[in-house]
Amino acid sequence: MRRGTFRDDTVDYAAVGATQAPDLMQYPPERSIPAEQAWRIGSGEARFQTAAEALMSWGALRGAGLAVADVRPASGPMYSGVSFDAEGHPVAPSRSEADVRYDADGTPYVGAGTTLRVDGRVKGLKADAELRVIFALEEPRRVGFALGTVGESVVSGEESFMLDWYDNDEVWFTVRAFDAPASLVYRMIPALTRRRRRELFTGYLRAISPLYTTPA
Repeated sequence: MRRGTFRDDTVDYAAVGATQAPDLMQYPPERSIPAEQAWRIGSGEARFQTAAEALMSWGALRGAGLAVADVRPASGPMYSGVSFDAEGHPVAPSRSEADVRYDADGTPYVGAGTTLRVDGRVKGLKADAELRVIFALEEPRRVGFALGTVGESVVSGEESFMLDWYDNDEVWFTVRAFDAPASLVYRMIPALTRRRRRELFTGYLRAISPLYTTPA
């Protein structure tokens, strides 16, 4: 049902939005390897806003050493996406579908339905892919989005990036993912999928957290 909302390209896996499932680590999509990390990256509104700006302008991907290119917001009637609350239940999109922003280089910010290409390697492991933004949300104390693979990746799956500014003033950055090995070598050596994911998580944290050297 969720896949029916996609326009243009479609993702290459069935469990769209599964990174928001509370039991992802216990019951990941079939044949996929789940991963989850959460880090306290500081406290206060300023820290939250700075991290949110970096995240929504593709800072996590770029900080992991990936080149972000060919960023294409949804065409035609704007794609509204699917958002999820903290328990994984679908909710209405949190931003106006017409509210598209651009960075200083003219690259569109993260938006639901956006497609993009990433190229690069993490510790020698291929990270090239065509991706689709599954959902994007920007709320007063919660900002994030999820990316799903469209093609040309060694794995098939989804990853979500969430920033939360909690009532105790702490700011947390959480990344969740599930990867199903797609290329022959990754299917033969599952450890490569886990290693690739660990390296990506480290790069994302380095990009978003000023406390990277001493993560919580």
